Amino acid sequence: MSDWRKYKIGELGKVVTGKTPPSTSPELLFGEIPFITPGDMSEDARDVSTERFVSTAWDPKGRLLLPEGSVCVVCIGMTIGKVCMTSRPSHTNQQINSIIVDVDRFDPSFVFYSMRDLSGEIRVRATGAQTRIVNKTVFSDITVSAPSLETQRRIASILGAYDDLIETNRRRIVVLEEMARGLFEEWFIRFHFPGNEDVATVDTPDGPLPKGWVWGAFQDLAREVRQTISPENSPADTPYVGLEHMPRRSTTLDQHGWAEEVSSLKSCFKRGDILFGKIRPYFHKVVWAPFDGVSSTDAIVWRPVAGLAAQALGAASSDAFVAYSVLTSNGTKMPRANAGILADYRCALAPPEISKQFQDAVGPMVELCATLQTESQRLATSRDLLFPRLISGQLSVGQAERELREAA
Repeated sequence: MSDWRKYKIGELGKVVTGKTPPSTSPELLFGEIPFITPGDMSEDARDVSTERFVSTAWDPKGRLLLPEGSVCVVCIGMTIGKVCMTSRPSHTNQQINSIIVDVDRFDPSFVFYSMRDLSGEIRVRATGAQTRIVNKTVFSDITVSAPSLETQRRIASILGAYDDLIETNRRRIVVLEEMARGLFEEWFIRFHFPGNEDVATVDTPDGPLPKGWVWGAFQDLAREVRQTISPENSPADTPYVGLEHMPRRSTTLDQHGWAEEVSSLKSCFKRGDILFGKIRPYFHKVVWAPFDGVSSTDAIVWRPVAGLAAQALGAASSDAFVAYSVLTSNGTKMPRANAGILADYRCALAPPEISKQFQDAVGPMVELCATLQTESQRLATSRDLLFPRLISGQLSVGQAERELREAA
């Protein structure tokens, strides 16, 4: 521990606060430079992907441009403390303070893990009644411990190996979800199910269907659950899922908070339920719950009918269902999807034998996704326990390297 020293975040490199292009110049939102927002960041992912890109004309002198290896930290809003690293030159919005790391003195990956370890302290430093914020000055003054550059690199390599294993699981989940989604579209949208070539197509008022199929409502696949629980009756160690915890492009729930962190009324859900964000812009967020817990009341909880879980998840996450929720939403300031209207959404219902075949094919994929995510959470827990032990001197770098070999 003799080579560890205290530094302020501002000493780790240049701190940059992001900025959003003005709404009066929408053309600046079309370009090739990634534009990162808190919604793009995950609690556990080191890298980040975004659907937003800005033009080079937005920052022609590159004053706000973050080079590859910059460390981004959310400092405004509900998700203060989220951290990611840029994998290519990027911009962020004003909710994010970023560190352009001084690579001659500090390892960018080590700084990333240091910020992740400090996420709790960063949240505590937030002020403001309505919108919590950690301004650039306060952020820059937070202290962090760091050893020599060589030791930083060894530590970052150990922690990074855990993240590599987690990333492998994430990629497997993506492949499994794409397979499941593809099967749903083939069977229930294009009607290319096993044996379809021997089934005649019948015209109906709602459109053509294979003989033996019927048009039904989404509520024939899943029913809304309206059981709520008050803060005082919610055990502190109950998993809590807010809209901010629901991944943008995945149906596998990969993070959660705890009930004690939220003082509002919460909706109860059980393992196997489907959570659907009902407030714009969260209509696209649909997740399958791999555990019992509570959620924000801004999520609709759907409970699949017995034997139809895979179909219900496929329908709820389909582009058509999401588009229907947006089209039928109401409210001007905060448009909301109406669960009753969504329950009446028309969808194709297969005969029982086809539904069972689909459940037998897709159900194991969904379960495997949940198993992989549980494994990733175990790895993340091990990773997150290592860093404070290294800083405190309870664990040497050599011991940490041995633990990694055992975990792998």
